[in-house]
Amino acid sequence: MIGISADFDPVHRGHVKLIQKAREVADEKGSEVVIYLNKGYSANHAPFFVGYDARRRMALAAGADRVVPIEGLHHRLTMAYTVPIRIAMMIQDGVRDYVDATDVSPNQIKKYASDFVKSGIFSGIPRNLPNRNVIRWYAVNEFLGKVLGRRMKFHFIPELKVQDEKISGRIIRRKILENNLRIPEGVRKLLPTSTITILQEEIDQDNIPGERNLEVLLDRLNNYPRPGLLEIAHLNAAAVDEIIEGRKYRKETPAWASLRKAGYGPVLTRLALSCVEENVTRREVFDLIKSYQKERIIPPDQTVERVIGRAWFVASSVEKGMDSHEAHERFRKGEIIRHKVPYTVNAGIHLRSFELSSLQEGLPAQLYVDKRGMISCLIKTRERKIKSPLKLQARDATYLRLLLDSQIIPLQGSMISKKRGWRVQIKVG
Repeated sequence: MIGISADFDPVHRGHVKLIQKAREVADEKGSEVVIYLNKGYSANHAPFFVGYDARRRMALAAGADRVVPIEGLHHRLTMAYTVPIRIAMMIQDGVRDYVDATDVSPNQIKKYASDFVKSGIFSGIPRNLPNRNVIRWYAVNEFLGKVLGRRMKFHFIPELKVQDEKISGRIIRRKILENNLRIPEGVRKLLPTSTITILQEEIDQDNIPGERNLEVLLDRLNNYPRPGLLEIAHLNAAAVDEIIEGRKYRKETPAWASLRKAGYGPVLTRLALSCVEENVTRREVFDLIKSYQKERIIPPDQTVERVIGRAWFVASSVEKGMDSHEAHERFRKGEIIRHKVPYTVNAGIHLRSFELSSLQEGLPAQLYVDKRGMISCLIKTRERKIKSPLKLQARDATYLRLLLDSQIIPLQGSMISKKRGWRVQIKVG
């Protein structure tokens, strides 16, 4: 099998060149061209401009033999996780050759990728690297080759350009929108005839553009309390604070502004909003990553244990006076600490006398960060809601805050009775 993984939103002449190259290789090997087509949300976590079925028909019309849907990933995980999962799926399906486009030489792609393969770190690839997503794909393919015992052979073609500009699906979509959903002549030149026909059918049927479910998204942004928002994957304490500060939302744009104020870039903003829209929890993402870890698909530096271990290392180092940035760098370079990472932390709680009678062992305590930046909990009893900041040692407070800001590690709190009174027992993961 010859594979291509893509959004194809919509299929343009650059994509046709990819399929033609794949067909050339397939004909030599007596194989088929299979497109792994992202479904539901794009690789960059946005709703698609063109629906899956129309994009599938575009791919088949452009010369593919078969289309396989990739779904359930792109509104849950960053690309650092989705790329290994997609590559592993293709290898396990029997894809032997992979076709991609690049505007630098294949030797440069391999040279850049070798550094990441050597370090075993595939997240945080610098933005200034040319074709960094191609570099990530090549590097992860090399890593998984060692894990799975086989890898895909990469075939690179030059990116198709018009007047020295790369053909961009994003620009094509924007120009169609700016032209009131009419396909302008300049865009038609970038599309094969089959795409134009299918695209026009979708426009005529009011299927374009695809959009978020704003009613659901805005309802959750406007009404979820701090603990509820912080349980959603890819939201950290700063994001939750800005979301609540920015209420009440009537459009998506102000929600974007709130997340950008919290330091989120465009890609993470799209992912966070997708998680809110689909109500994706940290627990769900944590369990999903763990399931792929069992298959050894997730690179070691990206396991949930590694994320938790980093938080503990940094918290322990900061307690000794080290700068947090330096601590992160030391951990990345392989430095370890002797203290075992705690997966349970007990915290004190401020309670008023009339609240004590309503407490019971095992009662859930939802964690959140209050507007003063204090790690706090919400306890719902039959009689009342109890909110209180937690009493924590400095190292434990830093550790828990880093986990809350990890965006994917769930923390589960419950009430336990001790000789000295009630405590909140917090379980990590």
